[in-house]
Amino acid sequence: MTSASVTAAPGTVDLRRPVLVRVLWLLAGLGVVVVLSILSLSFGVRAVTVDDVLGALAGHDDTIAQAAIIKRIPRTVLAILIGAGLALSGATMQAVTRNPIADPGILGVTTGASLAVVIGIAFLGLSDANGYLLVAIVGAALAAAFVYTVGSLGRGGATPLKLALAGAATSAAFASLISAIMLPRVDLLQSFQSWQVGGVGGAEWPRIAMTAPVLAVGALICFACARGMNSLALGDDMAAGLGEHVFRTRLVSAIGAVILAGAATAIAGPIGFVGLVVPHMCRMLIGTDHRWLLPFSALAGSVLLLGSDIIGRVIAPSSEEIQVGIITALVGAPFFIWIVRRQKVREL
Repeated sequence: MTSASVTAAPGTVDLRRPVLVRVLWLLAGLGVVVVLSILSLSFGVRAVTVDDVLGALAGHDDTIAQAAIIKRIPRTVLAILIGAGLALSGATMQAVTRNPIADPGILGVTTGASLAVVIGIAFLGLSDANGYLLVAIVGAALAAAFVYTVGSLGRGGATPLKLALAGAATSAAFASLISAIMLPRVDLLQSFQSWQVGGVGGAEWPRIAMTAPVLAVGALICFACARGMNSLALGDDMAAGLGEHVFRTRLVSAIGAVILAGAATAIAGPIGFVGLVVPHMCRMLIGTDHRWLLPFSALAGSVLLLGSDIIGRVIAPSSEEIQVGIITALVGAPFFIWIVRRQKVREL
């Protein structure tokens, strides 16, 4: 099989890989998530033992170490949820736009959610996670609609290249607006800067309980459209010839991706590169059938975010930590450049 047939997920569908191979990769991904979850509970400012971890998981908080581990549990759960949500969103956007470099950041969706949160903080007095969640999803949806509209102008409609350029321009414009709004607000600037970097350090069970159902809804929408995404990968004309309602499939899939990106941005800030890099890596391992690619991307996204969070805690001084958004950028940028050079990603 040539490299193009394996990697051109947004434009071709590989249905020939053995089911056993895909199942084994899914099980391996699940195993890595479990291992990294245990490591996430183990690493931090305070050193802990295996007995402390087991005791904390059993619900005991008799020692300081066990109490510290219990506080790390929501952080670990949030990293799993956010990583899965961003990876699913990226894989879905790449399928919907048939653009191999699409993701919430490239298409301006994340920046749109960030701008909406900033407007809510600065002008609407938002201070709770519920408000962040609502305005972030609305902002992500408006940004996605704006980018698609701009990218559809002119001859050829919404080509991958035009969408990427429209998304990049929109992200730059929104980022400038965010700076213009926040720079005069010294009282809010510090907290906003901490949120803008992107991280899971402030995880709390109430916020997770509020965000998890929204992420679940977005994920279910994407999973339900997996077969339709396979049809879209063949081209609109071919998909329509196979009986697929192209516009409806693209719209519903995009809604799921926007919900995931908006909710993840609201709760953890704009974390980049997860939705961009993870789907490419997963296609190399599991093929391009979205019925398998989407769940595997969710697992791999959790792996990337968990690993990045652990690295940020291990390499930083004991009194500080590097936010997960910085680690994903450091890991994701060179990896994506390697993918582009190796696979010669082309406009489809």
